Amino acid sequence: MIVLALDASTYAGSVALLRAGSVESEAVVAMRGEHEERLMPAVANLLAGGSVTIDQLDAVACGAGPGSFTSLRIAASIAKGLSVARQIPLVVAQSTLLVPAAAEPTLEPGAYVVAFDAMRGDFFGQDLEIQAGGLITPGESWRASRADLELHASARGARIIGPAESTPLAPHARGFARLIKQGIAKQVELTTWEPEYGRKAEAQVRWEAAHGRELGGE
Repeated sequence: MIVLALDASTYAGSVALLRAGSVESEAVVAMRGEHEERLMPAVANLLAGGSVTIDQLDAVACGAGPGSFTSLRIAASIAKGLSVARQIPLVVAQSTLLVPAAAEPTLEPGAYVVAFDAMRGDFFGQDLEIQAGGLITPGESWRASRADLELHASARGARIIGPAESTPLAPHARGFARLIKQGIAKQVELTTWEPEYGRKAEAQVRWEAAHGRELGGE
């Protein structure tokens, strides 16, 4: 089974080619401050480097968010486009915050909180447990201030991990190898699935601030 995995929940996008449940190749590209879109060229280069054509793909995996609005839309558009074109499954995890915990190296058994910066003083949080052998048990996902996140982690006796934490773990598409193997990433309905952005786009925030009302509101 050959799976193309993508994640662009942060300003660093990643792609991975998974074959028979193992990571065959991978790449990371910048998603912000660039003059051209780089995720699709990375996909093309990865497939070419692995001598894999789009017709040989058995499934596509994609990060579901929350995260960067524009980056998530780019990754989701590529993933859905490939899945529709090939009529193959699109596989996602309930939250991209599970992806860092699934990437190598395997975390020690224990309680963790994955934290992503949600901007404007908030953080996206994801509870999880790592069991012996790297088995992941997902918990609740939520959004909170930094102070509340730290209180929550302390109450659980959990270690905070994430792109900007003292244990720096960023989401990477290679994590889907473990998420798929453990049944945490599952097939979704192509016609209705959209990423969970977790926040409004910056352009929408600025528009609403300028107009004093919600976009689309009365």
